[in-house]
Amino acid sequence: MFRRITAIALSAAAAVPLLAMGPSAQAAEAAPVPALLSCRTSTDGWTGRADCHNPSNQVVAFRAVVVCGWWPDAYGAWITLRPGQSGWSSAKCGGGTGVGSVSWQEG
Repeated sequence: MFRRITAIALSAAAAVPLLAMGPSAQAAEAAPVPALLSCRTSTDGWTGRADCHNPSNQVVAFRAVVVCGWWPDAYGAWITLRPGQSGWSSAKCGGGTGVGSVSWQEG
C-alpha cells in the first residue's frame, strides 16, 4: 500500500513542472506579428479584393484571403511590395453563397 501511494505521489509531482511550462510556452508561440501593410478590402459579392500600401522600410508580400459561404475559401496571388509601393490581390468564390469576408495575409 505504501509503495502504491508513493508511486502516485511521485507521478503527480513529476507532472506539475510540465503543467507549469505549458501555458507560457503556448503564449510565446501565439504572440501576434504586427502588420506592416496598410490595406483596404472590398467585395462585389463573389470576388474579394485587398488593396495594400507598404509604408514600412521592408519588402513585404501579401495575398487576399476570401472566406466563401458554403464553399472552400479562396486565396489571391502573392504580391510583393517594396517600401512605398501599392498593389492589389483578389480571389473569387467558385460557388456557395458568395463572399462572407475579405482579409489579407502577409508573408
